[in-house]
Amino acid sequence: MSFEPLKGIRVLDLTSVVVGPVCTWRLGQYGAEIVKVEGPEGDLMRGLGGISPTGQHSGAYLHFNRGKRNIGLDLKKDGAREALARLIASADVIVANMRPQALERLGIDAATVRARHPDKIYCLITGYGTDGPYAGLPTYDSVVQGATGMAGLMLARDGAPAYVPMLICDHVAGEIAAGSILAALTQRQVSGAGCTIEVPMFETMAAFVLQEHLAQHSFDPPVGPPGDLRLLSPHNKPVRTADGWISFTINTDPQVRAFLSVTGRHDLLDDPRFNSVAARAKHVAQWFEIRGAPLTQRTTAEWLKLLRDADIAVQPCHTLDTLPHDPHLEAVGLIDYEQHPTEGRTAAIRASIRVDDQYLPRRSPAQPRGSDTRDLLQEIGYSSQEIQALLGSESVQVG
Repeated sequence: MSFEPLKGIRVLDLTSVVVGPVCTWRLGQYGAEIVKVEGPEGDLMRGLGGISPTGQHSGAYLHFNRGKRNIGLDLKKDGAREALARLIASADVIVANMRPQALERLGIDAATVRARHPDKIYCLITGYGTDGPYAGLPTYDSVVQGATGMAGLMLARDGAPAYVPMLICDHVAGEIAAGSILAALTQRQVSGAGCTIEVPMFETMAAFVLQEHLAQHSFDPPVGPPGDLRLLSPHNKPVRTADGWISFTINTDPQVRAFLSVTGRHDLLDDPRFNSVAARAKHVAQWFEIRGAPLTQRTTAEWLKLLRDADIAVQPCHTLDTLPHDPHLEAVGLIDYEQHPTEGRTAAIRASIRVDDQYLPRRSPAQPRGSDTRDLLQEIGYSSQEIQALLGSESVQVG
């Protein structure tokens, strides 16, 4: 049996780049119909996400926009704005990540839309909440990483700030937005009413950082410095082996004793600084220096076997070249290949969620801009003559 709890729900996707497309991609995984609106210039991620054979679909764009229908609208033109109004009327959910000022100029902000359609669920994903001094400022993932102290965590650990080299804030905020929309849809089933949702990236990620790293400053007065001192240790990194790197974590007393035994540090087994969780927390700097020391006397494969045999959580530290060939990922078929209509043979990453022993369907490849324009216009009531007139005025574009 297929798992499509959102089948019959139409989501109008007024988003671009990563945070919004991640949100609507997830809703599409659950069976929602996603209608992506793109202007004449197209989603920036079509080119920003890397090189592609045609220049139309970067690898990142392909992966974030699977399973979406696509309509090309030039919202500077009256005809396109009328078509968008009809699409809004046909949708259950509207997701936007444009700046609030731009949405207001176009008359597609939450207040305007829900005044006309109180049953709609409108989700705005913003850089910053709309009720603070940063409201309306432009932002990107790296700026949020800096503003939330994420890059500053690297400063505390390594002596220099650094970004996580992936769009982690976009991914997290997008997934949280999808979850909030699911909750709103559940509420609407009971009440019949829609709602307005706002998911600010800055506050969302700041809360994540503070939940972990407010730490000793969670108490008034503080009982120590802020930060989880284990995570901020300069030795909290993958460990070098004779031919590569491994990643492991040891938290419990049995794990620690097993690790010290396997690595030949029997002299530390009864060291009072390290023989309990409380002792290691008190002597965290010294403990992480020991557990982060290089293990160059054996190869990665040898350490993996020894540590796994000791029931310690350990894996190789992959690179971008080696990750796709991880034996577990290959065995479960995370990456497959398909024929894209314009890009040729492309990688397709399947859903990671499994329901009743079946992974969620991969859904159709990301489409060229405007590929569904004609069909969607017909579905919202335009005649063939009216569609031709819209095409002639360049209000709409077809792929």
